[in-house]
Amino acid sequence: MERAALFFDIDGTILSEITREIPQSALDAMEAARTAGHLLFVNTGRTLCSIPAKLKQFKFDGFLCGCGTYLTYKDEVLFSNSIPEARGREIIDKMIACKLDGLMEGTEDVYLPSRMSRFDRLESSRRYFHELGLGREEYIEKGKFIYDKLFVYVDEQSNKEEFFNFIKKDIEPIDRGGNTYECVQRGYSKATACEFILKKFNMDIDQIYVFGDSTNDISMFQYARHTIAMGEHAKELAPYTEYVTRKVEEDGLAHSIYHYGLA
Repeated sequence: MERAALFFDIDGTILSEITREIPQSALDAMEAARTAGHLLFVNTGRTLCSIPAKLKQFKFDGFLCGCGTYLTYKDEVLFSNSIPEARGREIIDKMIACKLDGLMEGTEDVYLPSRMSRFDRLESSRRYFHELGLGREEYIEKGKFIYDKLFVYVDEQSNKEEFFNFIKKDIEPIDRGGNTYECVQRGYSKATACEFILKKFNMDIDQIYVFGDSTNDISMFQYARHTIAMGEHAKELAPYTEYVTRKVEEDGLAHSIYHYGLA
């Protein structure tokens, strides 16, 4: 089989959102694919700082982070684009004024509100990031920092239309369900990350395989031809899915890699 490039989402694809573990079968199958000569990339909405250490220990060829805004190959940074500091502060101030809540995701750290949020899911995220040693240095209200993307929470108190209108010139919200939105720099996506790698290695679209489960994977599913959705996946992926594998916890990632003869 000719050399292929494999692009993996993290949460719900490599990493179980139930056990918070990576199945050993997934690690074994990815290693077998790597040994077979294929290129393996993490392609994630997470920024670099929040990629779990257990994933960084695996010998991926690169990490494509922040929905296409920070790309690495081996130890080389291929591309990086952050929201300018002044604009980033405007967005935070508008978010607060419109009574949304959220967290800002940078390459080096994640930035959270200093106060306890009325959104339980944000507080759950705070606990998760604190376990990773993140989100303790600067707070969104007054901190001086640069970030790449943001994740916001809304409810009946929020004026999300006003906020989304304010950011629409340079930020695009992705509906992640449950009144949450992943807000990414306009013009960047998991698809642009895939395209960058294809051009770098002079590969054809038939040589790439993308693996995902959620709405922020839609762009790379629209871009690629070999698209693998996990057994539990967002319904929005269905029109662009070539193959549905098993659930993460049922060795779904390994099953799909072997199904395509990539290992």
